[in-house]
Amino acid sequence: MKNIKINNHIIGKNPFIIAEIGNNHQGSLKKAFALIKAAKDSGATAVKFQKRYNKDLYTNDFYNTPYIHVNSYAKTYGKHRDFLEFSLPQYRKLKIYAKKIGIIFFATPFDFKSVDFLEKLKVPCYKIASGDLTNTPLQEYIAKKNKPIFLSTGGGTYKDIDRAFKNIIRYNKKLMILHCTASYPAEIGDMNLNIIKKLIKKYPKNIIGLSDHENGIDAASVAYMLGARVFEKHFTLNRSWKGTDQSFSLEPNGLRKLCRNLNRIPKMLGTNKKKFLKSEKKPIEKMRKMMVANKTLELGHVVSLKDISFKSPGQGLKPFQYKMILNKKLKKKIFIDEKFSLKHFK
Repeated sequence: MKNIKINNHIIGKNPFIIAEIGNNHQGSLKKAFALIKAAKDSGATAVKFQKRYNKDLYTNDFYNTPYIHVNSYAKTYGKHRDFLEFSLPQYRKLKIYAKKIGIIFFATPFDFKSVDFLEKLKVPCYKIASGDLTNTPLQEYIAKKNKPIFLSTGGGTYKDIDRAFKNIIRYNKKLMILHCTASYPAEIGDMNLNIIKKLIKKYPKNIIGLSDHENGIDAASVAYMLGARVFEKHFTLNRSWKGTDQSFSLEPNGLRKLCRNLNRIPKMLGTNKKKFLKSEKKPIEKMRKMMVANKTLELGHVVSLKDISFKSPGQGLKPFQYKMILNKKLKKKIFIDEKFSLKHFK
């Protein structure tokens, strides 16, 4: 499905830019609202959050693992994660606000209960995280909701991608595959953007995109030129804020530039029809040459190449037309720097 519609946006026609807020809100609803507004103002098409039921998602040992870290919000990893979760009423407020200002709102579910949670919220689409590229039961559960799906492929092989692809499209054809390097941030040498071309060839009926963890804005534009049409980028208001994702996230000015650059590309590519544009008329006239007499020539003079100079502006006969006046007799006197015209000849 080369064109997939989410709300009123047709993906595949123009760049679809997802501002991944994730947990950069730091558990603050106020900051979450501010992030949605800033993402909209920066030009993003959608904002994305992350939803987890941590007690179901992690083993007891992992949930209770001590988490003594500069980015920790609690003494154990599970409690730290719980601190960052919003309730259904809070999510509803965020979704209503996003709709009000005109930006698509959705989230990544990391477990079955989170899918049910997001169904109650009536999100328009889903993201399947790289960590669930091999989680076929969760993929199937999401696919059966029959909503557009963004599938991230970090940490996977082509075999893993193909397994997930076949699993999902049995139930849902509205699948978009995002190339991803699941390191945070991703080193330039690990981006391997040429994989996008391989994915386009391998899945010609599906939209291909980039889930981008590179610490900058260049990868998205390169990915567009390779054929990607969906772009996900982590987003924050302040890279110095507490949180593991903050340092490689874009701030509003960076996201604004990324969105600007992506939206410029289709316009820059334009058409393959080469023609003289209206915008070129004045500059070209100033730069182009015309044929002028390089000295005063008398009536009856037979024009030779040594009588002609090629000078700007280009308002008369063009240089490639010189044979039209060569060896022709003048029917009137013309002066130095006067432009030649066909009317000058018998």
